[in-house]
Amino acid sequence: MELSQLEVFLAVAREKRFSRAAEKLFRTQSAVSQTIRKLADAREGILTDAGQVLYEYAEKLLNLRSEAAESLAELREVQKGKLVIAANEFTALYLLPVLAEFRRLHPMIKITVQRALGSHIPDDVLRYSAELGVLSYEPQEPSLHSVVVYLDELAFVVPPNHPLATAQQVSIRQLGAESFVAHTVSSPYREKVLQLFKTHKTPLHMDLELPTLQAIKQFVALGNGVALIPEISVETELARGELVAIPVRELQLKRKLRLIYRKDANLSHAARAFLKVAEAVALERKGRYRFQRES
Repeated sequence: MELSQLEVFLAVAREKRFSRAAEKLFRTQSAVSQTIRKLADAREGILTDAGQVLYEYAEKLLNLRSEAAESLAELREVQKGKLVIAANEFTALYLLPVLAEFRRLHPMIKITVQRALGSHIPDDVLRYSAELGVLSYEPQEPSLHSVVVYLDELAFVVPPNHPLATAQQVSIRQLGAESFVAHTVSSPYREKVLQLFKTHKTPLHMDLELPTLQAIKQFVALGNGVALIPEISVETELARGELVAIPVRELQLKRKLRLIYRKDANLSHAARAFLKVAEAVALERKGRYRFQRES
């Protein structure tokens, strides 16, 4: 199949109707139907078994074509470029100081931080939807490079007027009566926390779930419950005294944040420059910042 046929195929797969795909491609419905008649039901636009197999490869090929075109454009004008980084709400926080330095050094390069579920980021990178990704876990895909760039840990936070706010340290057993505010998106670390509470025979009351870290922080700061939250996300509130972090004796969950990219990738000028900036930021800031290649 030619790439133009794959474009038609993907449009039908995404729109679920030949008529809508035709409108999007500025073609007639009959022309669209004729192009992929063996890959989708002619009446409903539903993919056949062959179409289902082809879909993922078609998406990769067209994304790769776009990447190739951008790389050629960079050869003509090295100072300009485009970089797409996949991250979730938590891992995007690591990017902020790196992005600030990158923008200072490379103001002509356009960067898009594409929000995605953490579990989907490796696939986004492998499917060429993003050139780099930021993860809070070690990727299992052997075709990905990973570089540890930050060490974070869960922080137990309470409002300043909370009875535990003046404690130097608490135990899990002291938290059995607390009302925890949680994130609506579960994670492997939530399971670890649940297991720790279970091991210490302490109930964990998660009476409210909110969709963003920002909402959780603000809600707790107003005097509503307590939270376990990535420390990187609450640094500003702790510095202002809006929240108080208290060490939990049995709860020391550290997380390595990683930059990932494809092993077979010929990284763009923008991506190579970003990795250099990330390494420079780690050398300058030290502490929790690092730049350790794993694979």
